Amino acid sequence: MATRKPNLLLIQADQLAPQFLAAYGHPLVKTPNIDRLAEQGVVFDAAYTNAPLCAPSRFVMMSGRLPSRIAAWDNAVEFSSEIPTFAHYLSAEGYRTCLSGKMHFIGPDQLHGFGERLTTDVYPADFTWHPEWDRPNVKLDWYHNMEVVTKAGICTRAMYMDYDDEVIFRAKRFLFDHAREDPERPFLLTVSMIQPHDPYLCREEHWNLYRDDEIDLPRVPLGSVEEDPHSARLRFSYGASELDLEEETIRDARHAYYGSISDIDDRVGELLNALEGAGFRDNTIVVFTSDHGDMLGERGMWFKMSFLENSSRVPLIISGPSGFKSGRVNSAVSLVDLLPTLDEFARDGLARDYPTPIEGRSLLPHLSRSKGHDEVFGEYFAEGTTEPIYMIRRGGKKLIYSENDPTQYYDLTKDPLETNNLALNADFQAEVTDLIGEIENRYDHEALIKRVLESQRRRRFLKNIMRDQSISWDYQHVENGGDAYIRNTMPIYQLEKKSRFPQV
Repeated sequence: MATRKPNLLLIQADQLAPQFLAAYGHPLVKTPNIDRLAEQGVVFDAAYTNAPLCAPSRFVMMSGRLPSRIAAWDNAVEFSSEIPTFAHYLSAEGYRTCLSGKMHFIGPDQLHGFGERLTTDVYPADFTWHPEWDRPNVKLDWYHNMEVVTKAGICTRAMYMDYDDEVIFRAKRFLFDHAREDPERPFLLTVSMIQPHDPYLCREEHWNLYRDDEIDLPRVPLGSVEEDPHSARLRFSYGASELDLEEETIRDARHAYYGSISDIDDRVGELLNALEGAGFRDNTIVVFTSDHGDMLGERGMWFKMSFLENSSRVPLIISGPSGFKSGRVNSAVSLVDLLPTLDEFARDGLARDYPTPIEGRSLLPHLSRSKGHDEVFGEYFAEGTTEPIYMIRRGGKKLIYSENDPTQYYDLTKDPLETNNLALNADFQAEVTDLIGEIENRYDHEALIKRVLESQRRRRFLKNIMRDQSISWDYQHVENGGDAYIRNTMPIYQLEKKSRFPQV
């Protein structure tokens, strides 16, 4: 079974740091299905999110635009319907576009170019979860807290497990429905799961894949390096600065995270088996990634919201049936690059004259091993700060900069754990000065602060009115029972026979 254009399957985990995958060198975590993708595909060793927080990261990935260009400030800001996404572009190329799972859309548009959506989102679509730069020392009642660390462990059922069960079930059904209904039409299926996002819980079968005594502790423990102010503010905001965690507690949280990764790997295996069973594997490009990473106890930090490596790097594996050889790419790339990449897959490598500027750059040169870019820009406007934080990764070095915090500059080729800040080293002053000058020329810092504060204040007012008026933008997945299973639309035998795949 073949189509003229490749099918595209985008699989996204949530809060999955590549440092904890076997394909990226972790010696313990068991992920045979992701390993198989990596062996058959291209592994990007320096892939980043452009915004280390769920919603902004996903808006950037879908639009090919950096956060400041689309006002993707935080987890409760509307994603404008006016912004084209890769789902729009692929729909324009004749693709059937479908989303199963999380995309953290905020606002009344819960499709953003997808022709179909198979589930509701796991998170609310309203304005509630916004930061408050006006009140930087107030702990927000909806925010992360350390109970998800201190109470980590085995769980038989939990909301996130239930959600991923539904996401995978519906995605597999979509593949077989498409095989029965319209197999010659190319599809883009985006499957987005919530695990291994905290709370750090996993099923007993996945917990039992690992022994307690083999769980590794953070490589950069709290107190081993000087703490930067942004990290200190983050730790305060979710309560980590108030706790002295025992090693056993840290191990339990990491143990559950590893088990949850193995759970995700099982689900990746289910999708790949369904792809094979539906007859699409030989003409489908599979992309596996995440929206951001997880500090997971490094430097006493948890979750994301930082441009340090564990938080800002993402796995990125692209596996195709033909057209590019398996291997590894060391160049720095990012999620903003996925839109032009997916679009050029659909257009046989031809670039599009986009109706709006994009900052993303195609990864096709990297896949063909010709010269591609080696540069990532990051922007952060959410919790733990009261001003924009910028990141530039170029070549093997990374700058993290904001106007009122000390600058951080790391040579990741020599210092992958970011323990040696070169920003004050005289030998690197020229490099640091040039990069800061580039940021200052690129951004109007004060204007950005005003835009973010105005947005936060608007939403602080509107969210309460919406709640009082019972206004909800959450996506409602509706199924027509009249079209399900056996109905009197034709003789029962003909109807049942029509549903078989393959036909007997």
